[in-house]
Amino acid sequence: MTKHIYIYSPSGAVRDKAAFKRGIQRLQTLGHEVEVDEAALASHQRFAGDDATRLAAIHRAADSGADVALISRGGYGLTRLLPDIRYKKIAKAIDKGMQFVGISDFTAFQSALLAKTGAITWAGPALCEGFGVRGQAGAADGHGHGEALLPDDIMEACFDDMLCGQGEGAGWRQFLQKPENVTNIIASSPEETRALDSFGIEDAVLWGGNLTVLTSLLGTPYFPKIKGGILFLEDVAEHPYRVERMLTQLLYAGILKRQKAIVLGQFTHFKLTSHDRGFKLASVVQWLRQKVKVPVLTNLPYGHVQTKVLLPVGARTDLSVNSRDALLVWGHL
Repeated sequence: MTKHIYIYSPSGAVRDKAAFKRGIQRLQTLGHEVEVDEAALASHQRFAGDDATRLAAIHRAADSGADVALISRGGYGLTRLLPDIRYKKIAKAIDKGMQFVGISDFTAFQSALLAKTGAITWAGPALCEGFGVRGQAGAADGHGHGEALLPDDIMEACFDDMLCGQGEGAGWRQFLQKPENVTNIIASSPEETRALDSFGIEDAVLWGGNLTVLTSLLGTPYFPKIKGGILFLEDVAEHPYRVERMLTQLLYAGILKRQKAIVLGQFTHFKLTSHDRGFKLASVVQWLRQKVKVPVLTNLPYGHVQTKVLLPVGARTDLSVNSRDALLVWGHL
């Protein structure tokens, strides 16, 4: 099914022009009509153009009539634009069927739009890191040189499901660690403990995204006021102690206790040192489960990784857990 996809750059400048070109070619190979914003390759300092340029690009995307507005890449820059974005214009475009898709810095846009209008956007790939991937065949990290790799088939299948309106949910298997907080806080008998390996949450708003970007919005008008939601989080190049520090801020601000579940995605590209003495990401998860009374799930296939699902930010979803198996469902969309 051919779709009209509009590529624009609201955050960092595109430095990898080859990935940009490969991404466009891949979308075209998949049968889509690709329109590139006039300023998509603009550059000003570290940004894809100055603030006015990037702001205008967002609004051109909304006016394009495309089926999908897809960011070229993340980076940094959207938080500078939040006071001047025309949120009603964006929401109107979404009401007409346009899907806004992005990752990383895009969390700022998604959160602000959700706070201001309640409109649903999609956490998913960007053009360059999602569709413009290239690496050496067989390389574990997909960042070598040589033979081109196709974009991840799961990511592309989820993207296609979103385009066709057929996406109903996302399932995954958690890390082996048991969600101790559910047992310790809620269960009062061994029988209840065993039963709590399976539980369900219904009709909860799915929200979140990049932990660093989301935390930076605390105390601003652009942080969504979600109670009883399902909060998903991911990050890249952040050491576990920094992840814990940001989670602590959300904890002390009362955000975490107001949710029905916290779902941790992929936290990648950090380096542990000898100074850590065993302190790792699993340590952060264990600490968090001791601090909150809600389920903390792990290993959601979303983040700065090739294999990732697309998630409807702001949509009402159901969550079911059976031991290590978890399923988010938004089929009503």
